[in-house]
Amino acid sequence: MKNRLARTGLALGVFLVLLLAYGMLVEPRVILDEEHAEVALPQLGEELAGTEVAVVSDLQLGMWFANHGMVERAVQTIVEAEPDVVLLGGDFVYSADPSIETQVDTLLDLIDPLVRSGIPTYAVLGNHDYKVDAADELTTALEGAGIPVLSNAALPVPGPVDDPAEQLHVVGIGPDLPNRVDVDAALEDVPDGAPRVVLMHNPTVFDRLPAGSAPLTLAGHTHCGQVALPGTPEWAYLALTSEERIVADGWAPEDFGADGNRMFVTCGIGFSVAPIRINAPPQVAFFTLQPGA
Repeated sequence: MKNRLARTGLALGVFLVLLLAYGMLVEPRVILDEEHAEVALPQLGEELAGTEVAVVSDLQLGMWFANHGMVERAVQTIVEAEPDVVLLGGDFVYSADPSIETQVDTLLDLIDPLVRSGIPTYAVLGNHDYKVDAADELTTALEGAGIPVLSNAALPVPGPVDDPAEQLHVVGIGPDLPNRVDVDAALEDVPDGAPRVVLMHNPTVFDRLPAGSAPLTLAGHTHCGQVALPGTPEWAYLALTSEERIVADGWAPEDFGADGNRMFVTCGIGFSVAPIRINAPPQVAFFTLQPGA
């Protein structure tokens, strides 16, 4: 009996070591998930049919044993795909060590291929960007590189359509922090009836959007659970709040949010708390927009 227990304990210990090695060295650093979906977008004109939107989030620079190699790979994957629009979903940095200035410089180096590609790119900031007091420096650096940071604001995407009422707009909403979310201000910049894609960091903001105002909303923050072991809830990520457990991965349930609104939550690239991902690989997501109701 004792020998059997010892063998079982040894086997369990070996399994846990291998699982930890996989979660730290393999999944987050080797596996890049590419999500592709076609989305019918109301008010989208035929001239914009086939517009492709790419989104990546949660780079989390400054996390110990960070994932710069995967950030480079994700950026290269997007650049090679040549989408029409790229959206960056916030949490560019994780801590204030090394210095914010150092991390911002690292960020600019990592996204340089995207900047040089000339693909229209838009960003929002995440909760960690504010938590470590990096918001101002990030905004200055990104906008200096030609990437608008949308803080409760919207901008049209350059393209074949000149009429603002028909141009695709990117609506950026602030992270779910006190005094950082202003849905009304963000939507004020969008002409009535114009097609739009909403970008936010926290999925918890989604149900504050008025009906029909956000037919495609893209969010991050959850890391898709980060550690989502089979047989356990997909929202196993310890930092999730009870509200975020409603949707932490992929498409939100159809009954979540107001009528006519739909949200996809991307897994992001980096880490929080610990540099490990299990059953929640880094992800870039691509959405092909088509006219539709």
